Amino acid sequence: MPQKFIVTIIYIAILSYLAFLGFKGTKNSKDFLIGGGQIHPFIMALSYGAAFISTSAIVGFGGAAAFFGMSLLWLTFLTIAVGVFVSFVIYGKRTRKMGHNLGAHTFPEFLAKRYQSAKIQKFAGSVIFLFMPVYAAAVMIGAAMYFQVALDIPYVTALFFISVIVALYVFFGGLKGIMYSDAFQGGLMFFAMLYLVAFVYIKLGGISGAHASLTDLINQPGVAEQLKAFKMPPQFNGWTAMPGFMSINWLVVVTSLVMGVGIGVLAQPQLAVKFMTVRSNRELNRAVPIGGAFVLMMTGVAFTVGALSNVFFFRDSGQIAAAAAGGLDNIIPLFLNTYLPEWFGAIFMIVLIAAGMSTLSSQFHAISTAFGHDLINTKDRSESQQVLINRIGVLLAFIVTFSLAYYLPQIWSGAIAQATAIFFGLCAASFLPMYTGALYSRRISCRAASTGMTAGFMVSLFWMVFVHFKTATALGICRGLFEVEFLFKSSKVIPFIDPIVIALTTSILLTLLLTFTLKQDMETEHIDRSFNGI
Repeated sequence: MPQKFIVTIIYIAILSYLAFLGFKGTKNSKDFLIGGGQIHPFIMALSYGAAFISTSAIVGFGGAAAFFGMSLLWLTFLTIAVGVFVSFVIYGKRTRKMGHNLGAHTFPEFLAKRYQSAKIQKFAGSVIFLFMPVYAAAVMIGAAMYFQVALDIPYVTALFFISVIVALYVFFGGLKGIMYSDAFQGGLMFFAMLYLVAFVYIKLGGISGAHASLTDLINQPGVAEQLKAFKMPPQFNGWTAMPGFMSINWLVVVTSLVMGVGIGVLAQPQLAVKFMTVRSNRELNRAVPIGGAFVLMMTGVAFTVGALSNVFFFRDSGQIAAAAAGGLDNIIPLFLNTYLPEWFGAIFMIVLIAAGMSTLSSQFHAISTAFGHDLINTKDRSESQQVLINRIGVLLAFIVTFSLAYYLPQIWSGAIAQATAIFFGLCAASFLPMYTGALYSRRISCRAASTGMTAGFMVSLFWMVFVHFKTATALGICRGLFEVEFLFKSSKVIPFIDPIVIALTTSILLTLLLTFTLKQDMETEHIDRSFNGI
């Protein structure tokens, strides 16, 4: 225990120093919003990866992998192929250049200036300000749960400690402080995960031995009964195989966890804004391999270790991981605290906190700028007043996120992974078609983009509240209005399709239809200026 407290104090001291560097370098609102647009590509890549990969990936999705198995490794593939390569090369370069052409400092402002619509900025800012705290809460829950187990302190104490530290260094350091801290924390995360996967495979007799043990686990005595107790649906084929095609598990894994996050990453406001922090496309090219290696190490290890934790728990207690831990969100904290060497437990505690804080800092920054830059008109205010308003947004983000992180675990088992997928899917349905059109189509009109955005958001929200079995049951609105947990309850398919499938499809089709049927409502000069140099 003393080791963990000593490591924690050193960690906080380093973060404080990096926040101080960010504070010294934050002279105006541009510094606070996009780091002055002069961030080194190595810093940007690690910051992007650290902001993307959080405790929701390690704890939440690691716990989901312990339940659903290595089928979640498809999410690793998608996060590298889409979340890094497509995101940086296909979206990042044009976002950086067009953002500079338009003088945009936030993601909602980028969309608003591209489509010449203040309403789009207000709508996008509202979506971020109101719904990103759900994702931030998921990240905070994961960090606090491990902190609670590692230091044997109350959950609320751990929650308060983590959220205050993040709020303080975002409040003072702005985006520069965030990116410095993210790069430091990203380095910690990379080497700790490298050690973790080596440790697990060595303990289980190598890669082939470990995977063989996990494959055989489905046939061990008592396992079927434990899976039944956790309401594992039929057509579960074990932890090293994909679930049966179009089965409930397949729909949850593929449409919610893999597609929801793997595609939703392209329209994440807190990630897209990082493309505008570097000087040129050359820096983005240099950042791609760094970001890819980082995401591979983070998600690949988390999902592999999560699945293999079943072997450890079953050998010691005769229970699969979910049964031994009493819930998906508890699996990774318990596994690390039980099986890792004590000295590494102290380091990994900081790694998980770093994973949470690096993502939370970007989330708090995005929420605060949505409030202080996109929802409130600050054009006529001084630079110091603009920065102050953004910092007030940080405090609001802290209050809302803390409240959700306290409340969600009480009503929702497995809240971390599902809450993450909800926000990623909501952003994809609302922003991805218009964001793609903004970067690649001169023909798309403001009306087409805004209609697609609104439709995607509304359909996504409706599906979450009334149709999707997990979210509708947790929210309870459908039960209160119609006295059923979710609509289409008799169907074996519809309630298990994630909102992103229905809402994103609706948004894409509607945006395309209106693009080709409505006349362009923006001036040619503005479109030329937006695409200048692209």
